[in-house]
Amino acid sequence: MNQMSNLNILVTGGAGFIGSNLCEHFLERGHTVVCLDNFSTGFKKNIEPFFENHNFSLIEGDIRDLSTCLKSTTGVDYVLHQAALGSVPRSIKDPITSNEVNVGGFLNMLVASRDNGVKRFIYAASSSTYGDSPALPKVEDIIGKPLSPYAITKYVNELYADVFAKTYGMECIGLRYFNVFGKRQDPNGAYAAVIPLWVKQLINHQQPLINGNGEYSRDFTYVANVVEANEKSIVTESKSLTNREGYINRVFNVAYGGNTSLNELFSILRDSLAKFDKEISSIEPQYGPYRAGDIPHSQASIEKAKSILNYNPQFSAKQGFELATEWYWNNIR
Repeated sequence: MNQMSNLNILVTGGAGFIGSNLCEHFLERGHTVVCLDNFSTGFKKNIEPFFENHNFSLIEGDIRDLSTCLKSTTGVDYVLHQAALGSVPRSIKDPITSNEVNVGGFLNMLVASRDNGVKRFIYAASSSTYGDSPALPKVEDIIGKPLSPYAITKYVNELYADVFAKTYGMECIGLRYFNVFGKRQDPNGAYAAVIPLWVKQLINHQQPLINGNGEYSRDFTYVANVVEANEKSIVTESKSLTNREGYINRVFNVAYGGNTSLNELFSILRDSLAKFDKEISSIEPQYGPYRAGDIPHSQASIEKAKSILNYNPQFSAKQGFELATEWYWNNIR
């Protein structure tokens, strides 16, 4: 295991949902954390509790600017690259900006990490890369054609990481996140993720909209499991990550390995919130058209992450739903 003491860690997108959870985790363990964010989708409120910690620093800047990326990676041991424009619908509406941030910004971060001698570049990949592949559970080596501009950008990230690992000897690890949820996930805006959006609507006694018949399913993954996968990606020894070609470029599914339909999700969230407000128990969903770019089912095989990273997710989707609904009840009303 790599020594986990006094590390210098850069979290790009550190003021976002996943990024702020990563900042919090590593600060609690005494590491030095640099947060890079332009606050296009992240929020200062997510990182304000860290401002008094002498191990925390904020660089307000954009990954589309190479000089900012070079500045932020100076003296850094590990990069946890979370900065991106998420959301399939957003990418369909504005593919150019999604590409500029998710591909151009990603390339800038790779170049900066290479030039500043970062030990390992760990980045947020996406289950959207599986595209139209019908295989279940999803296994890392079997993917289909991307179904959205967002999915294309995340697949290009993996290709760039592979080239940089082969060409420059960088250590790159991609973590294909599956429908991550938890505290600090934004319930507002046109591209809010389904769980915080529905929770907010239920708290406000509104009817959530289910796209399609509700039988599409996802491998919902509590954010603490994602934090664990990032930490394991830091501490796993290089020799365990070296592939058959002799360089380090690995991609791992990060999920719990379960499967929850949208109808089941709605019932679970409603029942969890009804513990705080009985009137919520009588709310029924409304159904609308299927959403462009969505795949019917997504469930991960996490065997590769278990065997190589020693990844052992502690929170099932149901445990996560309980924790998330309680957090939202206490923080967004």
